[in-house]
Amino acid sequence: MSTFILAFVFFVVVVAAMSVGYWLQKKTISGSCGGLGALGIAKACDCPEPCDRKKARVEREQQRQEKLKEWQSKQIL
Repeated sequence: MSTFILAFVFFVVVVAAMSVGYWLQKKTISGSCGGLGALGIAKACDCPEPCDRKKARVEREQQRQEKLKEWQSKQIL
């Protein structure tokens, strides 16, 4: 049981040290690899054609924009 308590205290001390570092330097924690941009990948999915879910989402947004334009054209103000 003392091992678990010691490990918990260690993690609390590490988190506290990280928070003090953030308060003093105002820097966020960041990775060293640079993300997908460092690999030359513009987006997570480099598919030549969007998936069905994205097509449906774009279609819904277009319909929403059309309804909004129609509503604005019939607006009395």
